[in-house]
Amino acid sequence: MSAESASEIPKGQVDLLDFIDWSGVQCLNQSSTHSLPNALKQGYREDAGLNLESDADEQLLIYIPFNQVIKLHSFAIKGPEDDGPKTVKFFSNKEHMCFSNVNDFPPSDTAELTEENLKGKPVVLKYVKFQNVRSLTIFIEDNQSGSEVTKVQKIALYGSTVETTDMKGLKKIEDH
Repeated sequence: MSAESASEIPKGQVDLLDFIDWSGVQCLNQSSTHSLPNALKQGYREDAGLNLESDADEQLLIYIPFNQVIKLHSFAIKGPEDDGPKTVKFFSNKEHMCFSNVNDFPPSDTAELTEENLKGKPVVLKYVKFQNVRSLTIFIEDNQSGSEVTKVQKIALYGSTVETTDMKGLKKIEDH
């Protein structure tokens, strides 16, 4: 039922899928046969049989640039109860992060995913930290069971574009 997926989006926010700059998207430590598009792209992420899976260990580092400045309100990450992500760290506008330096920077926000979250319940981020986002780095630090492979069925980002802010409501300040 499509109304169900629309109801997952927090009120007043949009799915930011259309604003992702796909040419710059990267994922470190992804399995070559279970890669990021499975969890991020429209159509693929709705297919429960397709996953993003980690490769050498349980960690994943995902870099998502946007084609315009966005405000990030919340996210949903779906995954299996046992191998789904647990600790997820978000970094706003941090370029060129890798596993060797990811712990050198304080995250803009950190979330511990619950069973409800893994079924698609959105997590609201510290909105003030995500007001002018040009790129987002998502560090999936571990998974629910501590196993070697982390599986992600869907990643959805919710927010708005800065350009769509209603400027008509703001009074123009005249230069004197």
